Amino acid sequence: MTVGVRFRTPRLVYARFLGDPPPVGSHVVVRQEGRLYLGQVRTPPTEGRPEGEVLRLASKDDLDRAVRLKEKAEDALYLLRALFREKGLPGKPLLCEYDLEEKALRVHLARLEEKKLPFGQIVKEARSRLGLRVELVLEGPREAAGLVGTLGACGMESCCSTWLQGFAPVSIRMARDQGLPLSPEKISGPCGRLLCCLAYEHPVYEELLRELPRKNARVCAKSGVCGKVVKHHPLAQAVDLQTPEGKVVTVHKSELEA
Repeated sequence: MTVGVRFRTPRLVYARFLGDPPPVGSHVVVRQEGRLYLGQVRTPPTEGRPEGEVLRLASKDDLDRAVRLKEKAEDALYLLRALFREKGLPGKPLLCEYDLEEKALRVHLARLEEKKLPFGQIVKEARSRLGLRVELVLEGPREAAGLVGTLGACGMESCCSTWLQGFAPVSIRMARDQGLPLSPEKISGPCGRLLCCLAYEHPVYEELLRELPRKNARVCAKSGVCGKVVKHHPLAQAVDLQTPEGKVVTVHKSELEA
C-alpha cells in the first residue's frame, strides 16, 4: 500500500509504507531516488505505484532542518536566476529544494523560449557555484504556475498553488458542454492552458445533458411548436428550438414530445 505525499510541487508522489499508515496531514520523511525529503501526507492508503518509501514520521529536528533548508534554497534560487541572466540561458529557475541531508539540490525550471535547454552547461555552472550535486526538473506551464503561485479568474489564489494534488485532463468540450464562451481569454488560466476548474462540475453537466435532445435534433413541443435544437440550458433542463420561420423558442424538457 502507498500514501500520496506532497513535497513543494503540486504533483503527488506515492510512497509505500510499512506498519501503520501515517495519518493524512502528518509530515513524513520519504526516501526518493536514494535521498531523504520532507513531505506531507495528502491521501489515505491507496494502491498507487510507489515512487518512494516512507521511513518515519517527521521529528521536530526534521521540521527545523526543513525550515532552515527552505531558506537556504531561496538563496540558491536567487543565485541561479542571476546565473541564467548572466549566461543568457533560455529558462527560468522556479524553485529549489535541498534534500534533508544536503547531498543534492533539485532545481525546477520553466522553459521560456522554444529552444533546447543546455542541461549539461546549466548543471556544470550551477555545481561550480553551489558546490554540490544539482538535479534539473523541467516543468510544464501548469506545474510552473503552481510553483510560482498565481490568482485565478475567481480572484482567489489558484488551485494548483494551494490544494490541488495533480492535474486532470481538461478539454474544450467541457467548456462547450457548460455553455461557456470559447474565447481563450475566458477559459484559460494564468498558465495559458484551459482552466482546471472546468473539470470540477463537468460530470454533473454530462448527466444533465443526457436528459436533453442532442444539438441539431428536430423535436416538437406539446404546444405544437417544432424546430431544431440550437442551444442547451443544462441547469434549467431546457433547450432553444429554432423554428422554420427563424424564431427561437425556449422549451423545458417536460414540454417536449417523446
